[in-house]
Amino acid sequence: MILTQLFVVDFLCYIFQVAIHPPAQERWIKYTAVYVGGEKKKEAIIVKEASPSTDEGGGEPVVASGRIVTPNLKCYTFAELKSATRNFRPDTVLGEGGFGRVFKGWVDGVTYAPSKVGIGIAVAVKKSNPDSPQGLKEWQAEVKFLGKFSHPNLVKLVGYCWEDREFLLVYEYMQKGSLENHLFKKSTEPLLWSTRIKIAIGAAQGLAFLHNTEKTVIYRDFKSANILLDGEFNAKLSDFGLAKLGPANGESHVSTGVVGTYGYAAPEYIATGHLYVRSDVYGFGVVLLEMITGMRVLDTNRPSSQHNLVDWARPILPDKRKLRKIMDPRLENDYPSKGASKAAELILSCLEGDPKNRPSMDEVLASLQEIGAIKTKPKETKVHATGPNRERPYHSARQSPLHLKQNNGGRANQLSPMRSY
Repeated sequence: MILTQLFVVDFLCYIFQVAIHPPAQERWIKYTAVYVGGEKKKEAIIVKEASPSTDEGGGEPVVASGRIVTPNLKCYTFAELKSATRNFRPDTVLGEGGFGRVFKGWVDGVTYAPSKVGIGIAVAVKKSNPDSPQGLKEWQAEVKFLGKFSHPNLVKLVGYCWEDREFLLVYEYMQKGSLENHLFKKSTEPLLWSTRIKIAIGAAQGLAFLHNTEKTVIYRDFKSANILLDGEFNAKLSDFGLAKLGPANGESHVSTGVVGTYGYAAPEYIATGHLYVRSDVYGFGVVLLEMITGMRVLDTNRPSSQHNLVDWARPILPDKRKLRKIMDPRLENDYPSKGASKAAELILSCLEGDPKNRPSMDEVLASLQEIGAIKTKPKETKVHATGPNRERPYHSARQSPLHLKQNNGGRANQLSPMRSY
């Protein structure tokens, strides 16, 4: 029976690899075991079948720093990932979202086989919530995009597992966690201005790559929680469960069910279900606003006029004197005034109501690089106390009920609890 089970798992891995880059027709096939008259037999279920897809690009580079690749993903058994995460122990939980929990695990640095704690390399194992009806769809979407694209500013997908109702994905481990935590958790060290711009540039490079692929990819859920940071604060986009191919055949948009996160989703998308490439640009502007103010986009613990950060800050951003008052106090005025003004101008352009008036991500990236080249003048630099653990004033940005709590089984701030496509 063990040999039979291994055969089924191996065959599933083979079928899955073919499913990502099929020779003629895309087929997602799951093989599972059923009992018929006391005898264990295999049952094939066609989960998704489609005509030859135009999603697939060639093997040629799209931009210099990224390329479309044939995936070389490791197929794990569920038992292997239980071993890698010490049976999904609670103390290995890194976070939780709509798809499910993310656990820290360890694998061999060469073979990616499960290893003991501290041996090999750390990985992040995302495990679906068995009760979530969207588990399979989001799992497929993650593999469809992260299994196909390689870029320094997209998180790397190492492998996957699919057994019965268990859907798991294995990613590279990002040592510094999410941008959201660094901006809003009091326990984290404040980010320097230069580090914030570096993170913004990295995230913009990731989005620009997706927008410039042969078949444009709309990320659809750009937010601070989905920007992960490595040990050097290099930004990488994660969570592609809502990503969608952009408009084709000369169309300006795609029509789809409204999903995403309150505050970050573009207004035209919420109102009409029309998704534009530059709907992502709106979300980028929101995140950049969070980065310079240190405030969450939505927070009902603030005064009523400030509940929605975009609505409150929009008239303030053009005024240089007022802008200084809403800059993140954790920066301690250690930033170039000209750079802050340029960032405010960029934010306003990203938040334009008409997507046609928003800049492209290539233009956003160019602006950020110019901002990054602006240095703080000596007279603007505030003298700090010495030592890495000096106390800094913290501007309270308490978590809104609309935002995710660590013990919440789903994303409380999703536009649609079903996260439908």
